[in-house]
Amino acid sequence: MKISVKVKPNAKQERIEKTGENTLSVWVKEKPQEGKANQAVIKILADYFGVARSKVILLKGQTSKQKIFEIKE
Repeated sequence: MKISVKVKPNAKQERIEKTGENTLSVWVKEKPQEGKANQAVIKILADYFGVARSKVILLKGQTSKQKIFEIKE
């Protein structure tokens, strides 16, 4: 399944909010430097969908706040 994620780095607390059928907003504590925020998003999405981190793949938006992830089940 492919999902669109809007990442909000530097948040006070981590959370995830469903904003549409295949869209989520994710708040992470990490700063958007050296891929730290991306790794935090992958961890949160893996926990949310109940899959291993290796099953969450960033397809598009490496340096953007708007990203597309694939969740393999």
